[in-house]
Formats: sequence, structure tokens, C-alpha cells
Amino acid sequence: MAKFIVRRFFLLLLTMFVVSVAVFIIVESSPGNIAKNILGAFITPEQEASFLAQMGFDKPMTTRYMYWLTGSDWHAARKVKMPLKRITTDTGFEEWWVKESDGTLVRWTLDGDNLVADLRALDGTITKKTDNQRWKTDKDGNSFFWGLDRANHAVLWEKGSGKEVWTFTAGSGWQKTTGGPSKYIPLKKGFLRGDPGVSIRTGRPVSKSIYVRLRNSLVLAGIAFVIVMPLALLLGVIAGLKVGSFKDRFLSIVGMSFSVIPEFATGIFLILILSHWLDLVPGATVFGEKAPWQRPDMLVLPVLTLTLIELGYVLRITRASMADVMQSAYIRTAFLKGLPYFTVIWKHAIRNALIAPITVIMLHVNWLMGGIVIVEVVFGYPGLGQYLLDSALYKDVNAIEAGTMIMVLIAVGTQLVADVLYTFLNPKIRFS
Repeated sequence: MAKFIVRRFFLLLLTMFVVSVAVFIIVESSPGNIAKNILGAFITPEQEASFLAQMGFDKPMTTRYMYWLTGSDWHAARKVKMPLKRITTDTGFEEWWVKESDGTLVRWTLDGDNLVADLRALDGTITKKTDNQRWKTDKDGNSFFWGLDRANHAVLWEKGSGKEVWTFTAGSGWQKTTGGPSKYIPLKKGFLRGDPGVSIRTGRPVSKSIYVRLRNSLVLAGIAFVIVMPLALLLGVIAGLKVGSFKDRFLSIVGMSFSVIPEFATGIFLILILSHWLDLVPGATVFGEKAPWQRPDMLVLPVLTLTLIELGYVLRITRASMADVMQSAYIRTAFLKGLPYFTVIWKHAIRNALIAPITVIMLHVNWLMGGIVIVEVVFGYPGLGQYLLDSALYKDVNAIEAGTMIMVLIAVGTQLVADVLYTFLNPKIRFS
């Protein structure tokens, strides 16, 4: 079993790598202009070019993928020729600085032809000074300097270049300045070091945004799973024990009816009855700053919708598996030997009949986490599925990659759990 788990772990790593490359290529190849998606359809070509350079989208796709995977700070440190350090301010923002030998942190702005350094002392106080001694001269006599700006970029300034740069400021719109950097390296530590980057759509760190969305989806999927799976297994066993009986036909018809109705139709139907007509529960999930469990009344309709959708499918799979096992020779032999009915069912039939449903259930855990986007959209639920949908519409590759990696981890992890459960249900199954 230990060897099997180790193999699965390396399979997980390989799967995550292959999927991350595929997602990066798909996002890159998909139609749409990321600059216009974020900033509007009426930006000028100069503004678009400046935005793409500042975000690092002017670099080759392979370079951007390596930055996402392994980080860009190591490359930036080689350009700056000084160690870099990322800090979190008292207000929760992340900032990159160059670390001097005495512990002072520094980064720069360009004022005309003058480099102005922001010096951050150990106590957090910031002072400014002119820092023109940093300029270096190339073989053609041009002055240049690689440093860090205030927007978490490693940048190349060229003295006297007069390069125009467009920056977007909330409340002021696009502002044009001269003397801007000619090259940018957006700073990040990389996915392998726990930093999936900053969301292009929201400007916030993906790790912080996706944590909240993942938590919300785990709550919704967990409650639905705890309710629907035991209920579906129980009803499926009852239907499979008496194939062709009234119970079997009734449960099969009801389960099939709910499983074929689209999710949005079921959700709207429940909103109409339970929220609009009966006024029992809210019809939308508006949590604000609260966690989902702080407003359980808002979870009723999403959970009920997922329960009805999943119930019929798992019920039908369990019913078919149970009916097949009940026709097996060893079950007939057990009855002929005079074993009590419930002993045969509990000790011999159910354990083998549950192998197929458990496979389906583990696959549906992954669906409950990321595939419930329609349910989340109908009820306005701030979950992982809706987060990935919004990110895909804006070609927000950092957010898409992070969400996809979570889905891969859940998919492979749940299948490992299913394989372990097989060994308890059927002792003949062994993994090595």
C-alpha cells in the first residue's frame, strides 16, 4: 500500500504539471484581448502596450509559464544584483524591496533624470533621498539602472530616454508620465513556493481570494455530500433489493426525473416555491464578510438543489449494482444454506454492491467542488466554480491556474481515497 501511495503522489505531480501546461496554452490561445477585458474597449494602442509590458505579457509564453511556476524574483535579483525581500505591510498589502547589507529596505522612483530612493528602516519608517550614484554606464555611454519600483516590478530605467508610460490610478483614470522604465519583470515567488501570483482581474493576491472561495465551496459541497450520499446509497439499495417492485419503480422514476432536470431549472423552481411563494428561506446567498455557516438559512436552497441533482444519479448506479449482486451465484448459495436474509444482505451483498457507487461518489466530489458553477451563479454563491468562471471570462491566467491545480489535487486525492476503501469492501483487492 505504501508503494501504491508513493506512485499516486508522483502521478499527482505529473498530472498537475501536464494540466498546468495545457491550461496555460489554452488560455493563451483563446480569443479575446486581455488588456481590453480588464481596462475597457476604448484604450489606445499605447495604453494597451504599456499595460501588457507592466503585467509581463510582452514576454514569451514559455518565460511567463516559468515565472508562474518557479517565480521571477530569482531572475530579478540577478538583474538588480542585490537580494530581494517580500514583506506584508500593516494594512495587509505585499511589497517587494531590495535588502541592503545593513538591513535597510530600498526601492526607487524616477523624477526626471534623478533616481529617488525610498528607504525603509527596521522600525518601518520611510525616508527619501536622491540616489543618482546608482546609475551605471554601458559601452555606448548610456546610463541605465536595474531596480525595484513601487508597483512590485523589477524595472530597467534608462537615463534621458523620455519613455512615455501609462499607469491606471483608481479615481483618476489613465495618467501619462515620461521617463518610465523600458523593461519590466513582475515579481512573484511562483506556484512551487506557494505564490500563484496576483489576479489580473481584481489586482489582489490569488492565494487570498481563492482561499475564501475554496472555503465556501467546501462548506456547500460538504453539506450536500453528507446529506445526499448516504441517502442515495440507502434508497439505491432498497430499490436494488426488489427489482420491478413498486418501491423500485417509484424511486427510479423520481430519481431519474430530478437528475435530468437542468440545475438552473431546479434552482429557479425551488426559489419560486420556497422563497417567493412560501417565504421560508432567502432566495440568494449574500454573505458579505460573514462565513457561510454564519447564515445557514442561505445554504438551504443551494444544498437542496445539489441534493436533488445528485440523488437520482447515485441512486440509479447503486440500484443497478445491487440488482447485479443479488443475481450472483454466491448470494443464491448463501440463501440456500439457510443464512438469515439480513445477514446475507449486510455481510455479502452490500459490500460488493458499493464498489461501483463509491467510484461514482469520489468522482462527484470533484464535480461538487468545481462543477457546481451553475448552482453558484443561480444563487449568487461566492464559490470556487464561479471564481473560475469569472477568471476565464477575463483570461485571468493566474487565477485559472491556481483553481485548476486545486481541482486536480481534489480529483487525484478522492480517487486515492476510493482505492483505499476498495480494500475494506473487498479483501481480494490489494494494491502494491
